[in-house]
Amino acid sequence: MLNKIILIGRLVREPELRYTPSGVAVARFTIAVDRPFANRQGEREADFIDIVVWQKQAEVCTQYLGKGRLVAVEGRLQIRSYDDSQGVRRKAAEVVAEQVRFLDRPREGQAAAGAGSNDFALAESGYSEVNFSEDDIPF
Repeated sequence: MLNKIILIGRLVREPELRYTPSGVAVARFTIAVDRPFANRQGEREADFIDIVVWQKQAEVCTQYLGKGRLVAVEGRLQIRSYDDSQGVRRKAAEVVAEQVRFLDRPREGQAAAGAGSNDFALAESGYSEVNFSEDDIPF
């Protein structure tokens, strides 16, 4: 069996970083991925896909990524169930990232605090190992 997803898209908002009770970093963000065709009115459409990143890679993504940044995400699809605030059972689909690659540089004035040209290369240097347990999910 195979569960592998590769996406290229732009962040629609800043990543949100949290820590599990055991101290494991987990970040969430959403990317917009263009559809390869236009609708009947000739307008381009996009899918908005939730991404979950773990451990050191979560911290690096939170530090160096922001709204509008272009990324490639490689990971697996995860479907999870939860009860909403009204007690209704819901399902959520998200991609658990194994690797996030930064495909562009921050625009002028968009760089994260302390991020210089050398920091971009450091952030690219790879935190591809992601080990976690389903009990570590804080949301």
